Amino acid sequence: MFKNLKPDRLKIVKFHKKSLPELVRLVFRKLKSARVRLFMILAVFSIVPLYFVDVMIPYYYRSSMIKDRKADLQTKAAVVAGEYADFESLAEAEKAGMYNQMVRYSAFETMRIRVINTNFVIQSDSYSFETGKTIINSRVISACNSKKSFSGYDKTTGTIEAVVPLYNKNNELMGVLSVGVDVSEIDKFQSEVSYRTGIIRTALVTILLAGAYIISKLYGKTLRKQFHTVEEIANGHTEKRLSIKGDTQLQDFARNFNLIMDKASVLDESRQEFVSNVSHELKTPITSIKVLADSLNLQEDVPIELYKEFMQDIVNEIDRESKIIDDLLSLVRMDKPSGAMNISSVNLNELMEIVLKRLKPIAQKKNIELLFESFRPVVAEIDEVKFTQVVSNLVENAIKYNNLDGWVHVALNADYQYFYVRVEDSGIGIPKENQDMVFERFYRVDKARSRETGGTGLGLAIVKKIILMHHGTIKMHSEEDVGTTFTVRIPLNYVQSDTEQEGRLS
Repeated sequence: MFKNLKPDRLKIVKFHKKSLPELVRLVFRKLKSARVRLFMILAVFSIVPLYFVDVMIPYYYRSSMIKDRKADLQTKAAVVAGEYADFESLAEAEKAGMYNQMVRYSAFETMRIRVINTNFVIQSDSYSFETGKTIINSRVISACNSKKSFSGYDKTTGTIEAVVPLYNKNNELMGVLSVGVDVSEIDKFQSEVSYRTGIIRTALVTILLAGAYIISKLYGKTLRKQFHTVEEIANGHTEKRLSIKGDTQLQDFARNFNLIMDKASVLDESRQEFVSNVSHELKTPITSIKVLADSLNLQEDVPIELYKEFMQDIVNEIDRESKIIDDLLSLVRMDKPSGAMNISSVNLNELMEIVLKRLKPIAQKKNIELLFESFRPVVAEIDEVKFTQVVSNLVENAIKYNNLDGWVHVALNADYQYFYVRVEDSGIGIPKENQDMVFERFYRVDKARSRETGGTGLGLAIVKKIILMHHGTIKMHSEEDVGTTFTVRIPLNYVQSDTEQEGRLS
């Protein structure tokens, strides 16, 4: 029986050994939570100042009371000493009843008064404890020697003492008058005040801790809701968004997080649409080739003219397929963060003239005037091959989507920081509702006309990508049946980005 229980017991012990580190980790994780940290911060920054004030206020209050008491005692000592100025000597003053007055005044003011002669012997003591004894006191000695008044607080005895010189009616020094008072009353009052403030302090600490707990709990509740939403998004519910609640920092975090998720959603939709478009665009020429090939196969004794026509159509579709693939490969290469940029100093005037000279025969077929205007010599740091592609695409589009007997004007200009290329045409223009999409991949305003002109819908996407790789911008202005203008701005001096530098180093 016990043998059967032994393994189970061993399992329980093993379980506890495993759970203890987990419990410790859980405790430390709780201590690191924002809620606990906020509670501790609020508690420390509210309670510590309260205790500091509770300690310092009685201290300064007691010091202030002692200071005021010393000043008051000094004044009373001077008043009593003034009574002795009407007598020739201390003995004469005592015979005249000054001792009895001193005792009554001492009892009334709750203070001890002693009269000390110039030999430092106590002539009179209102408490009658030390009459006839010699006193050795620094304040008494200093008052006798310097003939000045002194006062001070003795922490050892807990008394305040004021010492003033005694003069007779001939203004001769007879001795000194020492007036002392116990500070027990001050201490008693301070203790009572400390007791009352202690009760108030305890109540305030309780309220502050409760407030800190409530605030941290509310803050933690907001964080938990946000974290729960983040977990749901991480688990696949990408349509969810964080609520814009809480403090300013949480609201900013939620807005930025939602913005990132919105951009990610748009990017995901763009990718899905891009894949769909790629599939369609690659499939279309293949379908056309298959239809043409099937038509030839199904017919017997095909006329040579028809055969040549079909074969030319097949060649055109193959060329179109090849161009789509080439453009896709160009985009893929440029999408890589470490895409190669062969930067060199290029004479843009010569480059533009070469590109336009190559495109002039295409313009002549439609009787389109192709005019180049250069305002000044421009030399810039660019990737010559890629920028040639930009100019070629923009000018070729201006020719393809132009009217017969139209015109295309190309201008080159520069300032101290940028160079500018403007391509303006008298073509069909772009509808306003389509203008925001012209730089999207595979987007074509008129798909039928694009297919006729051999357009793939990737040209402007490539143009924008290359311009961005040069840290430049491109803007478009277009009106239907009036024409379109593209304006490119690129820095004269190319500056590598951090990503490009890292790519080169790696």
